[in-house]
Parts: sequence; C-alpha cells; structure tokens
Amino acid sequence: MEIGQPMPAALTATPAQYTQAQDGEAAVISSDFETFLKMLTAQMENQDPLNPVESTDYAVQLATFSGVEQQVRTNDILEGLGAKLGLMGMSDIAGWVGMEARVAAPVYFDQSPVTIVPNPAVGADETRLVVRNDVGDIVDNAIIPVSSDPIEWAGVDDTGNPLPSGTYSFELISFGNEQVLSSDPVEAYSRITETQNEGGTLWLITESGAKISADSISAIRES
Repeated sequence: MEIGQPMPAALTATPAQYTQAQDGEAAVISSDFETFLKMLTAQMENQDPLNPVESTDYAVQLATFSGVEQQVRTNDILEGLGAKLGLMGMSDIAGWVGMEARVAAPVYFDQSPVTIVPNPAVGADETRLVVRNDVGDIVDNAIIPVSSDPIEWAGVDDTGNPLPSGTYSFELISFGNEQVLSSDPVEAYSRITETQNEGGTLWLITESGAKISADSISAIRES
C-alpha cells in the first residue's frame, strides 16, 4: 500500500464499528467472542493464587477460539461461492429452453417424427423397438437395424395412420442367438420447456413433463 493512501475501513474501524459492518453471522461471532472473554476473565479472577494458570495457556485458548472463528468465516465464504456457482450454472442452461435434449425419458409426440438413438447390447444380432403410450400400452413393436445410428420414429400404427398426440416411451430389446441380452430405455430428443435449480442441482423440464437432471443428457440441439 502506498504511503498517504487511506487504510481500509475494516482495519481502522473500532470494534463496535467493525461489528456493525458485518452481516448477521459476524454479529453472532462477535457476541460469542465477548462471551469467551468474560469466561476467560472469570477464569483469571478465580484461579488458585498458589497455582496460577500459565500465560501460555491463555494464549492457546485465544488462538483456539480465533481458529474456530476463522473456520466459520471460511465456511460462510465457501457457501456463498457455491450459491454463486449455482446461479452461474442456471444462467448457462437457461438458454436451453426451446432446444431439444437427448435423454432416456418419455417424449411428447405432436404428429412430428421423433429422433431416437438406440444403443444395442454388445453381441446383439437383432434389436426390437418397443413403443408404449402414457398408460403403458404397446403401440409399436418392430425390428430395427442393429446400430446406434439415429432413427426417425414416424409415430404411425400398423395401418400407417398417425398415432394420437401424447407422451410415448421407447425401449430397445437386444437379442443374441435368439436369447434376450438386455432391455434398455432408448434415448430420444425432447424439447426443453423449463430449467430449475433445486439445492444446487440443475433440472430440465421437457415437453412431456419429465424432470431430468442437466448432467443426465447426452446431447442437445436446436429445435
């Protein structure tokens, strides 16, 4: 600090002024410190004159309390930083509203094709796509290529007529040597309608009403 510059107010303020300058938590710490000093004074006044407490013991007590006070302040700072980071994350994903996220969750079908991304099990020689409506009824059950390439699900029944608008879920059954290897949810692109921050966890709400954590999506694209 250059000579002639004023000292920071926190360094020149009296104890009373400094206490007023802090938030509620600091005021509590100040109150606890005053209580500690009263107890220390009482200890000095009532000590055995023939066996007085060493001055080094008082220094240790003061240092211990000071360490606790600093730890409390550090915890407050870390909590504040965590909250700020949460808000930064919220601001980042707020721009995702209106975009499409790829996630293994039900999708709202509005007569437009839905992009799905199957993930066949290792060793599969046949894969079957099973589609269910919002009440769990199977509306489509068809063999698809054993590939992880995206597929456009048209949303039509066996006669070629469009299925009604609504929420649908996708499941991939992988077969190997005519045996079922696995049955897994299929990722699909779903439009994001809302973002939320709950306790530091970032959530996305999709058009189907599904609530998914932001870190569970595998891709995002323009709607």
